[in-house]
Amino acid sequence: MAESIECKTDLTGLFDEDDYMYFYGEEITEKRADEVVQFLIDELEMSKPMSILDVGCRYGRYSIKLAERGHHVTGLDNVEGFLNQARQNAQEMNLKVNFLNKDMRCIEYNGEFDRAMVMFTGFGNYTDDQNLEVLKNVSKSLDNSGLFCLDTFSRDAFLKEFIPYFVLEKNEDLLIDRNTFDPKTGRLINNRIIIRDGKRKDTPSVIRLYYYNEIERMLHEAGMVIEKIFGGWDKSPFTKDSKGMKIIAKKF
Repeated sequence: MAESIECKTDLTGLFDEDDYMYFYGEEITEKRADEVVQFLIDELEMSKPMSILDVGCRYGRYSIKLAERGHHVTGLDNVEGFLNQARQNAQEMNLKVNFLNKDMRCIEYNGEFDRAMVMFTGFGNYTDDQNLEVLKNVSKSLDNSGLFCLDTFSRDAFLKEFIPYFVLEKNEDLLIDRNTFDPKTGRLINNRIIIRDGKRKDTPSVIRLYYYNEIERMLHEAGMVIEKIFGGWDKSPFTKDSKGMKIIAKKF
């Protein structure tokens, strides 16, 4: 029996926009964002205006930069705080981007987009069946010649440099990650603690880490084939030491 999918999942606790920007905002530089966008334009072959679906867009950093270059972008996320920030950013720049509150497991487009992308930690937050459903939804949203960029962790390198504890301090506030890995399910469990203004908040999360061959199989089952893979946004080759997989796939 097919797995039932609840399409009203609230991930606000997992991806609190205020905590995210407070601890990570300074690391998200314009230089890095421009490098990522140039990679997308080159490898997704977007030399002319295209319709783009940004799945798990967060606060719309890449959606807005692509809109600046003349593309027609729809950004999806299901954390309303991120979307509100994205809409405000686009409005301040006088750019039209369609930001929608939608669960990536339940989007229902049918060939409306030339290109699609799932970036950073946007993929792997659900069960294997549901993660596959995300890829199927992306494939269905693309036209017959559509290209897709999937940015995700590489399980090989991640486990090679596995860090069980990580602490990020800003002012007198703390973000503490306590990581464990389940080799049977391939899931990274992060029992995160955030301490701000003397108040503690627990925000546990789970993400599925995949090997390359697993992603290749899932993409094929979703109706896409991998055309290229890189280890970084600088287009470095993908190797066993690459922490991430920057995958370009084509709908068939």
